Amino acid sequence: MAKNPFRRVIPYYWRQVKKYKWPFFMMFGAYGGATIVTQLVPLYYRDIVDVITHADTPALVADRLMSLMLAIAILTLTYNALYRLGDYCIVKTHGLVTRALADYAFSKIQAHSYRFFSETFAGSLVAKTRRFIQGYDSIQDQFLFSFWMTGIQFVSILVVLFALAPLIAAIFLFWCCIYLVITFVFVKVRTKYDLSEATADSAVTARLSDVLSNVLNIKIFAARFREEDTFGEVTTQQMKARTAAWNFDTIQNTVQGLFMALLQVGGLYFSIQMWLAGTISNGTIVLIETYLAGIFGSIWHLGKSISQVGKSVSYAVEMVDVFEQTPDILDPVKPEKVRIRKGAISFKNITFLYGPNTAAVFNNFSLDIPSGERVGIVGHSGAGKTTITKMLMRFADISKGSIEIDGQDIRAITQDDLHNNISYVPQDPLLFHRTLRENISYSKPGATMKEIITAAKKAHAHEFISAFPDQYETLVGERGVKLSGGERQRIAIARAFLKQAPILILDEATSSLDSISEMYIQQAFNALMEGKTTIVIAHRLSTIQKMDRILVIEQGKIAENASHTDLIAKKGIYYSLWSHQAGGFIEE
Repeated sequence: MAKNPFRRVIPYYWRQVKKYKWPFFMMFGAYGGATIVTQLVPLYYRDIVDVITHADTPALVADRLMSLMLAIAILTLTYNALYRLGDYCIVKTHGLVTRALADYAFSKIQAHSYRFFSETFAGSLVAKTRRFIQGYDSIQDQFLFSFWMTGIQFVSILVVLFALAPLIAAIFLFWCCIYLVITFVFVKVRTKYDLSEATADSAVTARLSDVLSNVLNIKIFAARFREEDTFGEVTTQQMKARTAAWNFDTIQNTVQGLFMALLQVGGLYFSIQMWLAGTISNGTIVLIETYLAGIFGSIWHLGKSISQVGKSVSYAVEMVDVFEQTPDILDPVKPEKVRIRKGAISFKNITFLYGPNTAAVFNNFSLDIPSGERVGIVGHSGAGKTTITKMLMRFADISKGSIEIDGQDIRAITQDDLHNNISYVPQDPLLFHRTLRENISYSKPGATMKEIITAAKKAHAHEFISAFPDQYETLVGERGVKLSGGERQRIAIARAFLKQAPILILDEATSSLDSISEMYIQQAFNALMEGKTTIVIAHRLSTIQKMDRILVIEQGKIAENASHTDLIAKKGIYYSLWSHQAGGFIEE
């Protein structure tokens, strides 16, 4: 049986709240005290009515009324002081707790592997994170201003009524028990509607994010109306889920409203009967009706609050699912100290599958790359070229065997330590919506401006950067959209120059460059590769001619392994690829 969503969500909120528990508890104490004070005021109104209706001597009445008014004034001032103290505490704790929740969510999301992000919509994650934090806001407010304060109001009224009108108190208590049972039954049933609505909302957010990220494709393929139709299908499901939830809410409100009316009429009827019997005074009738009128609104709001908490929990539990999903790539419990210095790489009898029910991409695969060697890897799409780099960087874990760098198993160290020793330039680099300076220095936090400019010059990026009005302080737009593909590639290459790691991986790193830029970049790469173990994944074979050796990968195996010259002389697979190039690229 699935665990109750409420029991799954609340512990995550409490872990952050208890870091600031004293102002948190003071907040509840202050608001609770203010609520108690407000329940004392009607007692003095009762006395005012009784004094007026049983007036004897005007002078005595005036003195008595002045005393009562003074007491009410003192209570009002006390209420305001306590309420303002509660406001101060809620302001103090709210920002701290929501920041802690945001930091925690951000940390847990980042702990997941690259594969997790490739299979999950970014927009959906953003929506889940936002709703998780907003859920705390809602749940705290409902617990504080509804459950807590209504509970104190209820107990206070019950104590007074049992002292003054036990029959009314007993009827009120019995009614409240039935009302709360009905409310909780409604909330339990409503949870499935809230979960459906939350899922539908996430689907809309994910679809919208996907569309906005692919606007160019939509324009190119004239797919605007097609996407509108598809988006309409998603929003229709959202509408149906929301309508179902709202219809159920209407039924709940109708039933609760009838019970409220029943109590209101019943309370008034029995109060009048007791007054006619002479068991309560005029002032007590006013007191009872004042209490009932006040508690009606609070209990009605309590029912709405219970529903709102259920809805907030249903939204927040989506993020808890992310928290409780174990990352498929984990750091060792006791990581070893990094011993990577020269960058010698060894794949030892490794087996790799993308999933439990998929065929092995590599089976008993071995490869040794000595320190400082430059290796080019070629092959048709799907041969496993990029998978080699994914395994080396632990973007995906192997099923059998081991991968070692300088004799150290990469699974024995943290992923951060591994990545700090590898410079990686992907085929399609994505940039942060930050300045060019920040994007280049991302590989080396704290890099000086001189180092950044030097790296940019080596990557042949300095010239186009200098052409911008703000130069290195230019914002590049979301994912670097303000730059061309070649410019983004050169920024990524500049990062690699700046990082100076012992291992360099170039995954189609020159694929977006024109021929002239490629010539300059190749010259720069030769300098960058000096003393580094380098792996170059290439479709453009001209980029790997000067590698120490070239591996031809076919169906997860090394089909050929030699220098460019030797492979051409051999007239095997590589020779065939070279002979059938189109524009310098391998024909698929």
